[in-house]
Order: sequence, then C-alpha cells, then structure tokens
Amino acid sequence: MEYDHLMESANKLVQPSAESAEEYSQKKHLLLSEINTILSSREDLDELIGAGNENMMRDNHHNHLQFMESVFTVTKPKILVETVIWVFKAYRSRGFQSTYWAAQLSTWNTILQRHLTSESLKEIWPFYQWMIVNTPLFTKLSEESG
Repeated sequence: MEYDHLMESANKLVQPSAESAEEYSQKKHLLLSEINTILSSREDLDELIGAGNENMMRDNHHNHLQFMESVFTVTKPKILVETVIWVFKAYRSRGFQSTYWAAQLSTWNTILQRHLTSESLKEIWPFYQWMIVNTPLFTKLSEESG
C-alpha cells in the first residue's frame, strides 16, 4: 500500500524544463560545497549519521546531486522510488538515522532557495518536497525490505 502511494505520487511529479535542469547542473558544485559545510558544522552530526560517518555523508551528498541531475533530465518514477528506498536502507544500515534525511532535505531547501532562480526553484522544489513528505514511508519501506 505504501509503495503504491509512493509510485502514484511520484508519477505526478513534472519533469523540470531543460533550462531548470541545466541551472541545477551548473550549480551542483556550489550546492555540494554548501550542504557539506552546513551539515558538517552541526553539533548533532554524530547523532544524525553515526560517529565516523562524515565522509560517507559527503559521498551521499555528491551522489544525491548526481542522481537528482539525472532525474531532472529524464524523470522515471519507478527508478526514483526504488533508489530512494535503497539509499535509506543502505545508509541506515551504516548508522544514519531517519532524522538525518529531515535535516538534509531541510538544508537542501535553504540552499536551493538561495541559489536557484525562482523559475528553476518552482520546477525543482516539488521533487524535494515529495521526498520530505514521504520520508516516513521511505523509512518504513527501507526497514521492511531488509
């Protein structure tokens, strides 16, 4: 039931324009630097990701940008849903807490608002909002599939 809900809601996401996808791609190094700086400075970082996992978190941010860049180029809802579930499962097995995604996605929100044009933000933000809203389902499904 939860999986079907994710698929149904992912199917409603509208692929961003080529211009918005390109802007995201052009700014991904800036976005990566900023999210790493912000999250690495959090006092509760070890509680969010587990002790000694900062490099893994940085890898996750890099992989996130690469993945979202591909999603914005060719939106495939099944790949989006399956990948996010897999990421939750893989990182949670290494000590990341579900609260990490809330913190991370909230930070993406701040950074994207700061660096994307309003037109691009309007097209890209729904994907992030979808992940935020569905974090409890991703957490549940990642726990059930293991």
